[in-house]
Amino acid sequence: MTGPNPTDRGKLGSKIHLICDRNGLPMSLGISGANMHDSLGLEPLVRGIPPIRSRRGPRRRRPAKLHADKGYDYDHLRRWLRKRGIRHRIARKGVESSQRLGRHRWVVERTVSWLAGCRRLHRRYERKAEHFLAFVGIAAALIGYRRLAALLTA
Repeated sequence: MTGPNPTDRGKLGSKIHLICDRNGLPMSLGISGANMHDSLGLEPLVRGIPPIRSRRGPRRRRPAKLHADKGYDYDHLRRWLRKRGIRHRIARKGVESSQRLGRHRWVVERTVSWLAGCRRLHRRYERKAEHFLAFVGIAAALIGYRRLAALLTA
């Protein structure tokens, strides 16, 4: 055992924030410092979701439902999502176990592990945050390409 993760101890480092669809395709990405609280990253991520193409009617500008972990369990975030018409399912602190991710949350964890599989993202080598965010975007594009290639060959 090597001890706690540096992001858990308030040290220097980076976190990747991610919103994905129910299939695990990244829709909105962001990075922050490891010592920044998770709840500060939700609003920019939701605003960064591109318009969703639908078969009928105008493009949807926001998701219908959002699943999130305990780091986003704050009343002001719940109100903000409700005001925008987004139904939320946020794990509650002290009520729900963090051992069970649920059948919706594991999709995000799987996508994060796909991103972590990229060697360049496993450890941050870049000094500038813009460069690191660009590599995260390239990794997300690769994930999308692999999913599309798998659908076309199946």
